[in-house]
Amino acid sequence: MNFLKTLFTAFILLLSHTAWAENWSVTQLHTNFGDALNPFTGESSFTRTYTLEHASEHGLGDNYFFIDFLNDSYTDGFQDTGIYGEWYTTLSLTKAFNTRWSYGHLEDTGLVFGINAGEEGLMKYTPGIKLSWDAPGFDFLTTTFAGYIDANGGIQKEQLAKQDNSIFVDLAWGAPFSLAKQAFYFTGHVEYISGRNDEQGNKVNEWLLAQPAIYWDVGQNFELDAKQLMVGIEWRYWYNKLGTDDIENQPFLHAVWVF
Repeated sequence: MNFLKTLFTAFILLLSHTAWAENWSVTQLHTNFGDALNPFTGESSFTRTYTLEHASEHGLGDNYFFIDFLNDSYTDGFQDTGIYGEWYTTLSLTKAFNTRWSYGHLEDTGLVFGINAGEEGLMKYTPGIKLSWDAPGFDFLTTTFAGYIDANGGIQKEQLAKQDNSIFVDLAWGAPFSLAKQAFYFTGHVEYISGRNDEQGNKVNEWLLAQPAIYWDVGQNFELDAKQLMVGIEWRYWYNKLGTDDIENQPFLHAVWVF
C-alpha cells in the first residue's frame, strides 16, 4: 500500500509540475517475455512483464517514470505477481540559470532526484547529477551519478531489511538506424550499484545490470507514426542479480506501443 501511495504521489507531482510548461511527452506500453532467474530460490520462470513508461520535458528539465507489473509462471504451475516502479525528475542547470553548463560534447548538466519503490517495503532515493551528451546519431545519451539512499521498511515491520547507503551509476542511450529500408532503434541502459550490508549484517553484493535492446519499427510499414509500434529483443545481463552471487544472461522478446 505504501508503494502504491508513493507512486501515486509521484505521478500527481509529475502532472502538476509539467502540465503548464510541457515541451513534449511520450507515454508507452511495453511487454516483455522470457525466462527470468529468481536468485533467492535459484529457479528460473517464464516471466511476463507489462510496463507503463512515461518521459516528458518541461521548461526547467525533464521527468521519467516506469511501473512494472510482473507475472511469473513456474513449471509446477505456481503463479507469482509483483509490482515495481522508478520515478526521476531532473532540473536542468542550463535552463534554470539561463546559462550553459556544458563543455565540449557535454550538452547539459542537471540535478536529478529519483525514487525506486516496490513491494515488501522496498524504497530507495537517488539524488545526484545527470550529464546529457551531444552524441552524433543519438536521440539521447546520458550518464547519471547518484546516491542510493536506503529507506526500506525494515525487519521490525516485517518488510525488507534496511541496508547501508551506496552509490548508483547509470548510462542510458537511444539511437535510430536504418537497414534494408527498414527503421530500427538501438536503446537501453547499463547501471552499477555498489555493495553494502543490511541491518542483520548480511552482505549485499555490488551489481552490474545491462539491458541493451534492438527494436524494429514495424509500425511504419502500416502507416503508423515513427516508433509508435516496435518489436525486438532485449538482452539482460545482470551480474550479482539483486546483490546475490548469481548471474542472469538471457534474451527477452519485447514490444513497444506508444499511446
